[in-house]
Amino acid sequence: MALEQLSIVVGAVAGFWTGFGTRSINSSASWRLPLFIQLIPAIILLVGALFNRILPPSPRLLVVQERYDEAAAVLRMLRGDEDVLVQLELLEMRTEVLVMARAASAHAPVLTSTHRKPGLISTMCSELGIWARLFGPTYRKRTAIGVMMMVFQQWSGINALLYYGPTLLLSVGLKGDTITLLVAGGVGIVQALAVLPVILLIDRLGASALFFSSICATANFLEGRKPLLRCNTYSDDWTSHAGAAWLAVSCIYLYTAAYGMSYGPIGWILPSEVFPLSMRSKGVALSTASNWLNNFLIGLVTPELMELSAKGTFMIFAVACFLGYLWSTYVVPETGNVSLEEMDAVFGSNAGVEDVRLKHEVSRNPKSLRVR
Repeated sequence: MALEQLSIVVGAVAGFWTGFGTRSINSSASWRLPLFIQLIPAIILLVGALFNRILPPSPRLLVVQERYDEAAAVLRMLRGDEDVLVQLELLEMRTEVLVMARAASAHAPVLTSTHRKPGLISTMCSELGIWARLFGPTYRKRTAIGVMMMVFQQWSGINALLYYGPTLLLSVGLKGDTITLLVAGGVGIVQALAVLPVILLIDRLGASALFFSSICATANFLEGRKPLLRCNTYSDDWTSHAGAAWLAVSCIYLYTAAYGMSYGPIGWILPSEVFPLSMRSKGVALSTASNWLNNFLIGLVTPELMELSAKGTFMIFAVACFLGYLWSTYVVPETGNVSLEEMDAVFGSNAGVEDVRLKHEVSRNPKSLRVR
């Protein structure tokens, strides 16, 4: 999951510097060229989707659709011709799919014998019933962690810097289009570099240990308030206050690095670890929806907040970082290398143990189990 964050950041960095490189072209090519470059990966994806040898269908989806031979063929193409390993992985997928289906059927309306095939309305009601479980007593705490993780991730202000970096930097007194864009572009580079150690260390140290780098994020923004306020006060005289000004820029970079080692990758990792198998896909989906909703809100309100008060905008992000630190310290549990039984004890439920029981039951006799 940390690789997902790295991919997002690398894409953002590539987009920013492409626009920076074409901004001086004195024709419509200055905006047409970046748009054309964006089309290249889209075209590659489209062509790959048309040819299974390039971009094969998901083997797990094929298992869900009971197309086992096709799923095995895809696994052989991805893993090589080691048939024993392919069969083991295929069996594991079938077991997991059965576990999720059995768990879902246990909480879905049971169809009578004369209505074995559900209609659209009954299917929607069944699906809504499964989603509603995320807000029930068993999963409520896990759902809150997944959703709030994304709330704090976005309101820490990182995407405000990525989307409106030049505007924010102008507000603290940085002058000149080129230097402003260069400094703003450096934010993405710092974030991308900061994600790399996480990819190597997350399994060894665990999410909570890396999450304490949020302390640095909070401290850097809070300690950076003084030079930020001073730079804003003397924004017409950057040269005379260059030391405080560049200290403000340094605080922004340090904040970005701390974010890249904490909220950035762990925001995607944590939701996938707190939910048991049977509800993981829906729990992660809801957490992702929280991410993009708050992302949208940040993009919507940041320009208005900057118009009202640049100082107040930075203060909002600083307070969000501090609240996120308190929340992550006293509410979020360690999830790395934690057994399902221990995870259940933390959340006061038996959801993980129930999944293990179903999995053992399916593994012993998968053919005898059918989703009702």
